[in-house]
Amino acid sequence: MKNRSPVAVLLLPFVTFGIYSIYWAVSTKGEMNKLGATIPTAWLLIIPFVNIWWLWKHSEGAEHVTQGKMSAVLAFILQFLLGMIGQAIIQDSFNKVSEQPAVVAAPSEPTAPTTPAPVA
Repeated sequence: MKNRSPVAVLLLPFVTFGIYSIYWAVSTKGEMNKLGATIPTAWLLIIPFVNIWWLWKHSEGAEHVTQGKMSAVLAFILQFLLGMIGQAIIQDSFNKVSEQPAVVAAPSEPTAPTTPAPVA
């Protein structure tokens, strides 16, 4: 996930008359889908009532990407009720996850095949 300033996520929608909020939602949707989330096309944001379902899918993606540190229910409530403030809080969670080093399993050493000892 791309590191973004939560303050910018909070204040830029005022400067851009709300357009940045849409840009943020679409950008984070693409990033979350690359990390394994299944969020449908952002065009659904403009359809009344369907946009609530899309917002829920976006919230589920946030839970997936943050590995459960941000629950889908909390993300949905934050975005639905608090709007830009909720987006800034969610962005802070994304930043914390992206700052963590990726855990990659080290390849295991191949073991030599064991041969049974001869029976005397």
